[in-house]
Amino acid sequence: MWVFGYGSLIWKVDFAYERKVVGYIKGYLRRFYQHSVDHRGIPEKPGRVVTLIPSIDPNSKVWGVAYKIRDQDIEQVTKHLDFREKNGYSKETVTFHPRDENDEPFQLTLYVATEENESYAGPASIENIAKQVISSVGPSGTNKEYVYNLAEAMREIAPQVDDDHLYSLEAAVKKLDPDLTN
Repeated sequence: MWVFGYGSLIWKVDFAYERKVVGYIKGYLRRFYQHSVDHRGIPEKPGRVVTLIPSIDPNSKVWGVAYKIRDQDIEQVTKHLDFREKNGYSKETVTFHPRDENDEPFQLTLYVATEENESYAGPASIENIAKQVISSVGPSGTNKEYVYNLAEAMREIAPQVDDDHLYSLEAAVKKLDPDLTN
């Protein structure tokens, strides 16, 4: 079993895995369109985290990390991820393309929050998302930490990729961050 990390699973891996591979999936866009009421916000003041939305361009790419789960760990890791991603995420199977072109593409599982789930936040301007992020805190920490960690992790694993939505949001959050503006 392989699992794709495109959000916090890139930088906060809290399960056993055998191997990890950097690469991408096609036909999606990474967007901060999902409310977080259980990790980076609370029900009264939800944060924003990423999900994937279908792209009109079938060749658009979302970079991330594929994790190979050992056979003996599949049940435990699946239970853990089903709980971790419980706030509106469902599983899909897609084709993953490893960064190393010598490796063949393969099928894997990813967790995606669709428009139909109750915590789907939907599109908003980068500025409005940044205002929500800067003021949200949940059991897993501040929402701004999530944005900063994801941006830093993406620069490490895929420095050649310009993730405009992510990096524009990071810049907007930094402008509002009192810890950086003083």
